[in-house]
Amino acid sequence: MLSDAYSTYIGLEAEAKALLTFQPLMIPGLLQTADYARAVVAGGPAEINLEEVDRRVEVRIARQNALRGPDPLRLWAIIDEAALHRPVGGPEVMRDQLKHLQDIATLPKVTLQVIPFRTGVHPGVAGGSFAILEFPGSEDPDAVHVDTAAGELFIEEPDQVDRYRVAFQHLTAVALSPDDTLAMIADRTIQT
Repeated sequence: MLSDAYSTYIGLEAEAKALLTFQPLMIPGLLQTADYARAVVAGGPAEINLEEVDRRVEVRIARQNALRGPDPLRLWAIIDEAALHRPVGGPEVMRDQLKHLQDIATLPKVTLQVIPFRTGVHPGVAGGSFAILEFPGSEDPDAVHVDTAAGELFIEEPDQVDRYRVAFQHLTAVALSPDDTLAMIADRTIQT
């Protein structure tokens, strides 16, 4: 069963026009293959049965439809190079995941960047993962979703959302360009 907070997030994501996300440790959910997602969900902190793992993976994969179609979600994802090296699900699952990243990064409204190890300490090291949800019109304020060990947080205060927006801008500045990101992922695919 999906938590109320996760269901809320899915609803907000479905209404958003853009999603800016930073993930230092894994591939973002909207970019995961089913096998990668299954390994992530099954390896999570909560012990759940296989039926529930399959249900969560199904929901995660269905969310990816937002990236295609006549009015797709604008996704800008930044990941740390560590996510490319962590062997989630084993070598074959990881190789398929890396190939999937190469394919999905070519979608017209998807931007993918990797922060290389050589960058050293960067603005995302201390802060952890987050997602900025941007909504059309002024009636729905933009929000930030932060998933923590203590639970999920939704931040809507404009000054706090702006802090995350500035952090995201700093992350884009230290990350590889989208073309260099694809080259790194291609190299990593060959090595996996």
